[in-house]
Amino acid sequence: MSFPEGAPPPSPTFLIMNLGRRLRDQVERELRTSGLSLRHLSALGHLAHEPGLSYSELARRAGVTAQSMQATLNQLEALGAVERTTEAGRGRTARLQVTEHGESLRATARHVIAEADEKLLAAVPAEDRSALTRALLHAFAPPQG
Repeated sequence: MSFPEGAPPPSPTFLIMNLGRRLRDQVERELRTSGLSLRHLSALGHLAHEPGLSYSELARRAGVTAQSMQATLNQLEALGAVERTTEAGRGRTARLQVTEHGESLRATARHVIAEADEKLLAAVPAEDRSALTRALLHAFAPPQG
């Protein structure tokens, strides 16, 4: 791809933000067919790796309020994706774990993400794909100095 002569190249930040928004919309749309959102997927992933996390800890990791995370987990519980292993009660820490159905939903979500990867990478020449991934990983590294 080339840039118009004399024009400055586009901002990488602007390009990544817009591409991210487009990918997020695409993935959210596909997840919705299974009754999921990215927030649901995030909570399921955290609980699958660390069963029993509190609402507060899950909320911190997602950058939302504990009340918002509680609503998310109630939705996942209604879907049968998570189950409470302790009695509900005021002041008690809810112990939640991912169910077999929740694991099935996670597998579906991994497939949705893989399809998004395929669509994204279809526009990138094969010889540039690993360089793209490496460059994006470098962008996540903390600044040196």
